[in-house]
Amino acid sequence: MENNKSTTQEIEEVLQEIGVKIEELIRKGADASADVKDDIEQKIKDLKENKTTLEEELRKGKELLEREFKQKKDELEPKLEESKGFAKEGLKQFGLALKAIFGKK
Repeated sequence: MENNKSTTQEIEEVLQEIGVKIEELIRKGADASADVKDDIEQKIKDLKENKTTLEEELRKGKELLEREFKQKKDELEPKLEESKGFAKEGLKQFGLALKAIFGKK
């Protein structure tokens, strides 16, 4: 799960970098000539579309990971509760054994 979080964080950082670059292109575009300005505006449009697509994919990926985590948790929870009961019973029996051994003198 830690690897997934770091991957998610990396994607979020890339999206932030894209946002910064878009703003930078907008500033440069204001000073550019008409030909260059059209090219920059097209690049800005493309970057915005890609950023939106990446954000949507990130959201879907997060939802998928959350569903898988919940499913695995739901599968393991009954087994953990059962193991917890076995551990308690084992400790109880161990305590009774010690009491039997040291109780008799």
